[in-house]
Amino acid sequence: MIDKKSQYDAMFSGVIGQDYEMLNLICPLATEMSRLVGAMVAEYPERSTDKLKIVELGGGTGITTLSILTAREATTVFSIDNEPTMQSQAKKHLKKWADEERLFFCSDDALTALENLATDSVDIVASAYTLHNFQNTYRQKVIEEIFRVLKPGGQFINGDRYSLDDISGHTRVVQQEVSGYFKILTKANKLDLLESWIVHLFNDESENHIMRESLALNQLREIGFSQINLSHRMEANALVTAIKPA
Repeated sequence: MIDKKSQYDAMFSGVIGQDYEMLNLICPLATEMSRLVGAMVAEYPERSTDKLKIVELGGGTGITTLSILTAREATTVFSIDNEPTMQSQAKKHLKKWADEERLFFCSDDALTALENLATDSVDIVASAYTLHNFQNTYRQKVIEEIFRVLKPGGQFINGDRYSLDDISGHTRVVQQEVSGYFKILTKANKLDLLESWIVHLFNDESENHIMRESLALNQLREIGFSQINLSHRMEANALVTAIKPA
């Protein structure tokens, strides 16, 4: 039997290299979410012979971008990230797809980039581990713009941190997560990286950033999305999909 997970890891480690290997070491559930985002893109129904137009929010070093690009051939990806150090790595890692004009980069922040796109012009807006970094008020505006730019029938796909509604249960999950960081990164003697992850986690868990599951799904509903679904719950991580009604 072919181990698809091993194939996936081999593909990513070959292209992304150390970026993927380190992320997979520290947070294997994050790399699994990137894979799942691509898998959902692969399942998107073909509505015409045109290439799917996909907008990716927070392309980073290209891990999720690669998952999307390899999910299906007939796509173009517009990858948005205003962190130049990370995007420069993505441009290096994914040069093949950029040269084939299947991948285009934008260095604006997410809201500005979305505001510059036409209404009803995008088949899929996809993301992994980007929206949870936004302050709540900014995230609200971003999701409103996602809804606007999607074509009727278009899909929002987001693999991200969606905190449990059970606050005590969520706290236990985060405690286990932090314990894992310490075990892995102290053993690897990467104390600077450990510090960075802990500081970032405090930001993720702050009240003006945290995406509580029920509130996040209701936010999509109020904006106008339908067929909202949260699946593949893995600790603090989950895959959320939603459709703009036709």
